[in-house]
Amino acid sequence: MMSIALALTIIAAGPEGPALRGRVESVIAKSGADVAVAFRTLDGREALLINPDVEFHAASTMKVPVMIELFRRAKAGSLRLEERVPITNEFHSIVDGSPFALSPGDDSDAGVYAHVGDTMSYRELCEAMITVSSNFAANILIEHLGAKAIQRTTDDLGASGMHVLRGVEDTKAFDKGLNNTTTARALMTLMEKIASGQAIDTASSKEMIAILERQHFASRIPAGLPPGIRVAHKTGEITKIQHDAAIVFADRPYVLVVLIRGLQDEKQGSALAAEISRLVFHRSAQ
Repeated sequence: MMSIALALTIIAAGPEGPALRGRVESVIAKSGADVAVAFRTLDGREALLINPDVEFHAASTMKVPVMIELFRRAKAGSLRLEERVPITNEFHSIVDGSPFALSPGDDSDAGVYAHVGDTMSYRELCEAMITVSSNFAANILIEHLGAKAIQRTTDDLGASGMHVLRGVEDTKAFDKGLNNTTTARALMTLMEKIASGQAIDTASSKEMIAILERQHFASRIPAGLPPGIRVAHKTGEITKIQHDAAIVFADRPYVLVVLIRGLQDEKQGSALAAEISRLVFHRSAQ
């Protein structure tokens, strides 16, 4: 993994770029966390990249490429979003194929577990995976779609800094250091592709944006924005990790990715992401 100290790369375009960079660097330094930021307006006229290619544990941000691959398959006709699939709490380690199960107590939502032994549609699973960050839903989709196929699509979109190796709670893989990772640049690329209708097509992107807008967890990037600003985003969180990746529909829409590592207190990490979001949104007024 590239170190923060060696990998610092900052690019700021536009008249307010240098001032924004200084303010964001200052709040990061005060936090004591390892942070990566990727901001770019959809018209490409402004950008701020801080440690854009440093790898972080992806946590639940890896669910964005899972969603993209699902919609790609639906567009290709190899599956239907309304097609129903069996809900079984058994998954297979990428290390040796041995089975493992998820616990509702370790997941962010217990709703999918109520359907064990029954079926759910791909659309319902995607909704749960994104809006309430269901690990169970994510694992079912990854088992059906295949991590390698998800990675191929991610690479094809120019986001090779996102590595989707496996589902969640694969303890044997974790013990061997086989984790899903991402960079801020990779997540920015994926969100830009969705925002511009280039991830698959315009219709699919509109559907994915609508799902991302229904995200239940709003204490990071949305918390730094004025009320009423539309945000389509996906959070990610594990121990000492607090991430958020968003399309912000401001007057000049933009993508903002904030990856945070090293803070034990989740509320502190969320507050840091919210402050960076506030600085980016108000960059022209300060």
